[in-house]
Amino acid sequence: MKKYAIGVDIGGTKCAVVLGKGSVADYGTEDFILDKVIMPTIIQDGPDKIISQIYDIIEEIMRRHHVDLSEVVGIGISCGGPLDHESGVILSPPNLIGWDNVEIVKRFKEKFNVPCFLENDANAGALAEYMFGAARGCRNAIFLTYGTGMGAGLILDGRLYHGTNDMAGEVGHIRLAEMGPVGYGKAGSFEGLCSGMGIAQIARMKAMELIQMGNPPSICPDMSRLETLTAKVLADAAKKGDSFAKEVFAISGEHLGTALAVLIDILNPEIIVCGSVFTRSYELIWHLASEVLQREALARSLSVCRIVRSGLGEYIGDFAALSIVLSNVSFL
Repeated sequence: MKKYAIGVDIGGTKCAVVLGKGSVADYGTEDFILDKVIMPTIIQDGPDKIISQIYDIIEEIMRRHHVDLSEVVGIGISCGGPLDHESGVILSPPNLIGWDNVEIVKRFKEKFNVPCFLENDANAGALAEYMFGAARGCRNAIFLTYGTGMGAGLILDGRLYHGTNDMAGEVGHIRLAEMGPVGYGKAGSFEGLCSGMGIAQIARMKAMELIQMGNPPSICPDMSRLETLTAKVLADAAKKGDSFAKEVFAISGEHLGTALAVLIDILNPEIIVCGSVFTRSYELIWHLASEVLQREALARSLSVCRIVRSGLGEYIGDFAALSIVLSNVSFL
């Protein structure tokens, strides 16, 4: 009997439902993902309405592909933390206001009567890269989300590492500088200096200083334009040669090198996979990060570690949610 997995990716701006098929031997095949439906996350609707909409999408996808619940091996739910993966409870994520102690696994089990599993998005991303992407075949891997924020999923000795209470991998909280952009509630943190949000903060702080000195950057001639300085806008400008934007990425890249050295020295991984911003802006970040890394990391540990872009790119969220199922149950 053909078997299917369902993945649910819950985010602050959108949710996605993915239908996957196959067996262990099918990992990485192009047709592994059968279908995907995206819906906007309207936070004001609250968890009950959003979860009900996700139920409807799951049922719609199953009807479209003539899938019966008896053929579904499980549902994997990926969501930003904090959460408790063992009890299946979402615990007040900052990007999901009102999602306080939501027993999401219990709800999905009661609705569909199939095995259901919950992981934070960084852990799910690590599983996806480990099973399908750049970390395939590695026993010790780190996945850095490197998106709006900065988190890590850790694969150690071939297993996902959660820590004592699901807090392993919260690398965004590490302080890299005494002062700097705020991320994860801490000035000068890894998230504050190396994330989409952090890059925008660096740019706004520098632009404000230059404007006040009477030497505004061309990309931001006055204070009214500060909010337009997003990581994407800066990356586009830097790729066209804008010196201000290139300097912002240089600052972020140098701090990335420091953070990578810390992770390599402590965890001795084979590979560190960086997603999102790093993948899209590699040429703006990596050369400076690499210089710092060569200087700061233990040479013996660095010699066995590769730092690479996400192998799944913009599709990592799709594979991440399905990977949660695959890591918990085997396709038959």
